[in-house]
Amino acid sequence: MSQPNCVKAEIGRVEAGVLRSGVRLAVDVGTTRIGIASSDPGGVLASPLTTLRRREGDLAEIARLATDREAIEIVVGLPTSLSGVPGRAAGQAREFAEALAIVAHVPVRLLDERFTTVIAHAALREAGRDSRQRRGVVDQAAAASLLQGALDAERAAGGPPGELVGESIGGGG
Repeated sequence: MSQPNCVKAEIGRVEAGVLRSGVRLAVDVGTTRIGIASSDPGGVLASPLTTLRRREGDLAEIARLATDREAIEIVVGLPTSLSGVPGRAAGQAREFAEALAIVAHVPVRLLDERFTTVIAHAALREAGRDSRQRRGVVDQAAAASLLQGALDAERAAGGPPGELVGESIGGGG
């Protein structure tokens, strides 16, 4: 049965699930910088997009990026401890996501971001970037890792992962 705005994702000959088509953005929120990543329109591959400085107007800038790229949703990383207990940073990410849901005209989801920054640092180190070179791009690389995980999880489960934030404001999911 065909579903509108969906594509069948196949790996080899094994059907892996239904994936909604459309660009998604991911946001890795830090105290100083915000890493942004974007997917392709088919929702298959995540790529680093940009790094923003934390400042007044950063939410509006992310909303503008979502509009410009015709994103269908924004995924915000939720920092969670290894034990699964949310800490102070998780509360700040949740507040950020709730504020973003008010200004963005697309659904906003929170998704566990454990290890995304560690993975991004390791990948950049392997690519030959020193610590100073990594500083400017690690947040967007972490956002790309978060987004790729979200895309893979959606493909596997047949539905978007994570916790919907501001359901009535962001338009649901």
